[in-house]
Amino acid sequence: MTVVPRRLLPAELAALDGWPAGRRTARDWAADAGLFAFAVIIAVEQAAAYPPAGADFVPAWLVAVNPWVAAVACLALWWRRRHPTGLAVAMIGALALSGSAMGAAMVAGLTVAVHRPWGRAAAVTGAYLLVCGYYGLFADPPGVQRPVLLASLLLMLGGPLCLGMAVRARRLLVAGLRREAEVSAREHRLELAEARRAGREHRLALAEARRAERERLAREMHDVLAHRVSLLSVHAGALAYRSSRAAAGTGPPLDAEEVGGAVEVIQDNARLALDELRDVLSVLRDGEPAGAPPQPGLADLPRLVAEAEAAGQRVELTVADEVAARAGSVRAHVQRTAYRTVQEGLTNARRHGPPGAEVRVRVTGVPGDELTVTVENPVTGGGSPAGAGGGKGLIGLGERAVLDGGGLEHGVRGEAFVLSARLPWQI
Repeated sequence: MTVVPRRLLPAELAALDGWPAGRRTARDWAADAGLFAFAVIIAVEQAAAYPPAGADFVPAWLVAVNPWVAAVACLALWWRRRHPTGLAVAMIGALALSGSAMGAAMVAGLTVAVHRPWGRAAAVTGAYLLVCGYYGLFADPPGVQRPVLLASLLLMLGGPLCLGMAVRARRLLVAGLRREAEVSAREHRLELAEARRAGREHRLALAEARRAERERLAREMHDVLAHRVSLLSVHAGALAYRSSRAAAGTGPPLDAEEVGGAVEVIQDNARLALDELRDVLSVLRDGEPAGAPPQPGLADLPRLVAEAEAAGQRVELTVADEVAARAGSVRAHVQRTAYRTVQEGLTNARRHGPPGAEVRVRVTGVPGDELTVTVENPVTGGGSPAGAGGGKGLIGLGERAVLDGGGLEHGVRGEAFVLSARLPWQI
């Protein structure tokens, strides 16, 4: 895969091209010393044979200043890092006065090509060629053809330009790749942070889902078991009461038929409790399985009331004609909430109401509006379910009603405890 580096910003180019004062490394010193030595060697060789062969047109005063200008040009190379362009421009005048400054001009051209845009470096090199072209056009060295002389000058001054541009291109490529790697690393860190945040959110969502599932399980367990266990408690309490009175001689003894009937009722309710518990656990574990028994609804209210009456409760059930006729149009989960409301009300009446008190159950509603389920039973002092038993079942029932889009109200009104659920009856 080919990696295309991003174009560097102006500030990044300035940082790449500049040399802060006092930051010269050992490698920089070695490079500076080598280039200075190269320029000095060229200057000494050319100064020893100046003017060159075939350049008789050079005046005597240029011959006199030639070595001094070359020396100054070579010394000026030590400031090439701070002022590459200015030094390269100054070398134009040095070349015009001293042919021995050729080595220094080559180093200056290389420097400006490495650290400045190619257009600026090409302009400087072109100026060098114009100055040196005077010698190439008018000099007549023996044994050297003019095209060869011009090609030599072009190679001597164009070579540093090409080399410097190649070095600059490589540095820009490396800088761009480094910058791209830094951006990629930063993006990778951001992606890791985002992944960690998503992981935390997932764990929180999972914990919330588990909490909601535990609450749902608690509601189902309470709704299913509280009713059956309360029936068991009533029958077992009655059997214990009759037995204790018979043992004390204050009541007639129980015959085998009465004991058998009570035990049979207790056994039936215990079996039904286990069956309902098994159904709830199956739904919670596997979802709604194929062939699962239907959930209780409005049609099961008479059976629920009959079970309560068999346990000794007095229950008056009133179902409005509109509700009885169109019960099938009520959504299944709304019917189940209505059933659980009546079940909870009967259970609380058995646990907290006075013995033998009548419980009134009313189911009314208007299609397209609301279905109202009300359970009312007399209470004695301190007989409120929310106060005596903590109201956990009422809390779960309220959550059911809210999830269905309705609401639940309960409390003591006068001498009666009233439990009322308002549920949507959508058509």
